[in-house]
Amino acid sequence: MNSQEKVLIVEDEPNALIGLAELVSGWGYRTETARDGLEALDKVQAWQPGIVVTDMKMPRMDGLELLGRLSEMNEDRAVILLTAQGSIETAVEAMKLGAYDFIQKPVDSSRLKNILANATRQRSTERELEVTRRKLRETGVLGSLVGSSKTMQELFALIERVASSNVSVLITGESGTGKELAARTLHDLSPRRTRAFVAVNCAAIPETLIESEIFGHEKGAFTGAIERRAGCFELAEEGTLLLDEIGEMPIGTQAKLLRVLEDRKLRRLGSKVESPVDVRVLAATNKDPESAVADGHLRGDLFYRLNVFNIHMPPLREHKEDIPSIVDSMIFDMNQKHGREVTGVDSEMMERLMAWDWPGNVRELRNTIERAVVLCGEGQIESRHLPPGFGAKSSRSAAVDTPSNAVQVEVGTTVDEAERLLILKTLESTGNNKTRAAEILGISLKTLHNKLKEYGNSGGSADNSEDQ
Repeated sequence: MNSQEKVLIVEDEPNALIGLAELVSGWGYRTETARDGLEALDKVQAWQPGIVVTDMKMPRMDGLELLGRLSEMNEDRAVILLTAQGSIETAVEAMKLGAYDFIQKPVDSSRLKNILANATRQRSTERELEVTRRKLRETGVLGSLVGSSKTMQELFALIERVASSNVSVLITGESGTGKELAARTLHDLSPRRTRAFVAVNCAAIPETLIESEIFGHEKGAFTGAIERRAGCFELAEEGTLLLDEIGEMPIGTQAKLLRVLEDRKLRRLGSKVESPVDVRVLAATNKDPESAVADGHLRGDLFYRLNVFNIHMPPLREHKEDIPSIVDSMIFDMNQKHGREVTGVDSEMMERLMAWDWPGNVRELRNTIERAVVLCGEGQIESRHLPPGFGAKSSRSAAVDTPSNAVQVEVGTTVDEAERLLILKTLESTGNNKTRAAEILGISLKTLHNKLKEYGNSGGSADNSEDQ
């Protein structure tokens, strides 16, 4: 396949130009050269290369201007930038403008080889992916995401545009909106889709273990390290790594993560050797990332590095018109999972689903439909299959406002005690659904668990699926 791929190398320094051309040719690619952006444009028009490797600093027309001119052509072409030390911010900005990837000088030959291989795979599969995307758009489905509303179609278009590149993506949105589904869809529509997709929840790993989980460790690196262990980066090699709830990662670990993202090299805990890594990193958070930076929970430089593209997952209450199609998709999945033969929902049931604000978003809807499918078994789901008390409140705030749910606080009650009463009453009002309670209270699920632990109360015997 390499012998069919054309690579144009653009570099104004003659020795570097010759060296790169010989290196790339030795890997089986067909190569041409140009000494600046203007000459490169002529070569592109005449030779039609699939990949352009260009220096950033050149006379007459630099790499950024060349990238802009190539982007205007709207052709399936990967542009790889060669950057000097200290120009990472410029390179990241270039990726926002459409560059496939960048590599720092002096060029690491193994990294360049990997980037070229990935870009070649991308081009060879792009036509196949476009056919798939067209079919998905026509049915209102993209991967595991469902929706025909304008909101979801705009989201699908952004995911499609970003999926084929190698840029980092920060996925934001409330709990339960489908951030991991979006990450999986980005992976499934990318040239890396045949490789591993690894997701790690930074909020669910103890601080003492998170570096080992992400970077791996050598035998004897710390007490209890009885054998060598690969971390998430190594498990996701040539694939995609999702760092969920990135704002919960310890600041010290964030610094090490930033170093891996910039150098593309990894060192296990307890090791003295660095190894190159080829992983696309996605991150997700249910918090406002800029506020997290301001509060000191998220490093500003890491935020900048991850937020090359931002994908915001809309809450379900903002695209309720998609609920019928989402429910149909869920019923199909649940029938397969539980061996049921449910055909749909009746009109009264659908009215109640459409009227609810869904503070737990698509995850809450999925839990509701799964319960109903199991109870119904076959035929149409009816309102009697809904959880007790479902839909009694018309908004997220009403769950603790109504007289039956009012929190009684006597004068002289401490703030800590008032908080405890509010949390426990809210949990009671949601039928022990911790995810929904956290949404109502405006706190993270991790914070809710920590509070309940302080109170010596696990929140009862709620189904663990509500916490995911």
